[in-house]
Amino acid sequence: MRILVTGARGQVGQQIVRRGAATGLEVVGMSSTELDITVESSVHSALTEVRPNVVINCAAYTAVDKAELDFQRAADVNGRGARNIATACHTTEAHLIHVSTDYVFGGDASEPYEIDAPKNPKTVYGRTKLDGEGAVRAVAPSAQIVRTAWVFTGTGSDFVATMHRLESERQFIDVVDDQVGSPTYAADLADGLLRLASTAQSRTVTTLHAANSGTATWYQLARAVFEEIGADPDRIRPCTTEEFPRPAPRPRYSVLSDRAWRAAGLEPLRPWRDALHAALADHSPQA
Repeated sequence: MRILVTGARGQVGQQIVRRGAATGLEVVGMSSTELDITVESSVHSALTEVRPNVVINCAAYTAVDKAELDFQRAADVNGRGARNIATACHTTEAHLIHVSTDYVFGGDASEPYEIDAPKNPKTVYGRTKLDGEGAVRAVAPSAQIVRTAWVFTGTGSDFVATMHRLESERQFIDVVDDQVGSPTYAADLADGLLRLASTAQSRTVTTLHAANSGTATWYQLARAVFEEIGADPDRIRPCTTEEFPRPAPRPRYSVLSDRAWRAAGLEPLRPWRDALHAALADHSPQA
C-alpha cells in the first residue's frame, strides 16, 4: 500500500508520515510548497506520478481568526482544494480520507455530536471546511471524511506548547473555562488514520469522528499541562469567553461522538489525559 499525505508539514500530516514510515508503510508526504491543492492540474499530476492507493488530505487553511478577513484564500484551500483532491482520487481510483473539523457544527450542543448532527458553522473556517466536505462527497461518494477537534502536539505554537512556555514567563495565566472539547494528540489521530487507511472493511462507514476520549475545558487542559510538568496548577485562573474575545467565535461545545468510529471496527483513541502525558514525555528535554 502506498499512501500520499497532503499538508505533510502540518501537525497531523507530519505525524502520519513519521509514524507510517516507522511501521513499514510506504508513505509519501507533500507539503503545501510541494503541492498546491488549489491548482487542479498540479493535484492530478501528483497523484498520477505517485499512484497512491490511499490519499489522506491534511491540507487546510486553519488560521481560524485570520480566515475571517481572508475568506477567498480559506475558500480556495478548504473548498476548491478539497474538490481538486477528490476529483483526482476519483480519476486515479485512489481512496480518499479527508480530514475535517468540529467547526462545521454550531458549538451549542450539550452532548457529543454524532456524524449526522445538524451543521451550523459560525466562522469562515467552519463554513469553508463544510463546503469542502460537500465537495468531497459530491465528487467521490466513497471517500471518508474524518472530523477531529482540539489537536495538539506539545510543540511549536499549539495550546499545550504555549502553556508549557508561559509557565516560565508568567506568574498567573487566565484561561477560558466555558468552552468544552476533547483534546486530541496529533500522534494518536495519525495512528487512527493509518489504521483506517489500512483497514478495507472500515470503508463502509464514510463519515467518522476521531478524537481522544474524555472532555475538558481549556482551563482544565492548561491545569493538566502544569500538573504534568510539575508546576502549580493553581497559577492557572479561569475566565470566560467574553473576557477573551477573538475575531472568530469559538465553539462553546466541541465534543465529537466516536460511535461511527467504533462501528467501523476501529480502536477508540485513548483518554486525552493519557495522551497529554505521552506528548509531554515525548517532547521533554530528556526524551
